[in-house]
Amino acid sequence: MKKQLIYTMVSVAMLGAASCSMDIANPNAPKQEDVTTTREGLITSCIGTRQFYATSGVQTLVTATGTTTRELKGISTFTNVLELEAGGTALPTFNSNVLGLWANMLRVMGDANDILANAPAVLSEEANLRSGIVAFGSLMKAMAITGLATAYEQFPIETSKENKAAFVTRTAAMEHAVDLLDKAVTELAANPPSSEFNSRVIGADFVLIDVINVYRARLNLMLGKNPQALAAANAVNLNSKSEFKYSSQSPNPIQQQVQVSKNFRARADFGLPAGFVEAGDARLDFYLTTPDAVVGGETLKTLKGFAVEIGTSIPVYIPDEVHLIKAEAIIRSGGDLNTAKTEIDAVRTQAGGDPFGVNAKLPAYSGPVTTTALLLEVYKQRSIELYLQGLRLEDSRRFGRPAPPQNVNPVPVSNERTRNWYPYPDQERLNNPNTPADPAI
Repeated sequence: MKKQLIYTMVSVAMLGAASCSMDIANPNAPKQEDVTTTREGLITSCIGTRQFYATSGVQTLVTATGTTTRELKGISTFTNVLELEAGGTALPTFNSNVLGLWANMLRVMGDANDILANAPAVLSEEANLRSGIVAFGSLMKAMAITGLATAYEQFPIETSKENKAAFVTRTAAMEHAVDLLDKAVTELAANPPSSEFNSRVIGADFVLIDVINVYRARLNLMLGKNPQALAAANAVNLNSKSEFKYSSQSPNPIQQQVQVSKNFRARADFGLPAGFVEAGDARLDFYLTTPDAVVGGETLKTLKGFAVEIGTSIPVYIPDEVHLIKAEAIIRSGGDLNTAKTEIDAVRTQAGGDPFGVNAKLPAYSGPVTTTALLLEVYKQRSIELYLQGLRLEDSRRFGRPAPPQNVNPVPVSNERTRNWYPYPDQERLNNPNTPADPAI
């Protein structure tokens, strides 16, 4: 694997041709590992890494996987978007959206690795700043791993200057991420972050411990470690709010792709099968609006929600995800189903008070209180509540939703997803002899 800068520059060149917005790295800037050898450099690197994830990382994760899971429809005439929309074996290894997701997450991971490698020595005399920097670096690496594990079966978690980074399974990668986050929680408790860290790095719009615990819960759920997922979810303050902020200088990446570049458009009913969205669900009006358009026989909506304006914020996570993690963990671990139903109803019946205004305003669940029925209800609620959060591809596999057919292109729109996993980008295979074989679909 080439250094993260090389990946980013390649993806910039390819995605730029497809009218995608990406940050162009300055080839004359100091290398990341050089920047992180100073106190001020570590602080600046943390800020820059989060900003890169919030723009380029969020863009590629949401638009790529959102198209694969039918949340969005690729509508531009650019070849890369059409390939992504078709899915199946029509998605080639040279597709620039696939490369963009791979490259951006690896850059975030590489930058986080440099922060983690240098912070202990550089900040050896400042325990409270060090704890914050290390916890933040651990979180950013875990976020990158989560993004890669959503779309790829294997990937590197350490960089190699010899272009021979070892691949590990997504399970091993996620276990590594959980270990980092568990240690971060312990370190933060022992050495609470300094006021300088909180003001300069975190700011008022990001609650570090809650974001860490959400990712601990999310990753443990993906790993099938349900008791651990439940414990981490129970540690999250549901009244806190963490968000990525945007401006005209750093625009909302989904708004840019959907409203400005018009590469994608929202599918009606969140792209879900008929009957999954109940009449009167207030989240329809929160996320989607008119005017409608018919493209390829499909009714498409105008996206609202977190993509209205150039400066609209995007949640780092939506608090009701925590209720749904609890419900799923309880069900899958053989816990009390009525307790799980209570967590589901906390999402369904919410009529106000959500920090981001995502309120379903539905009646309580009235279906069968069985494992199968409640898991389906959790999937439905996750698909709607967490619309365009980059989570549905993982959810679709975990909940056993119908897989796409092989060697049928384009994949019929009746399929809920068009791929199980993405192929590895050609750029990786050309430079890294450790690249595994591509998945069939």
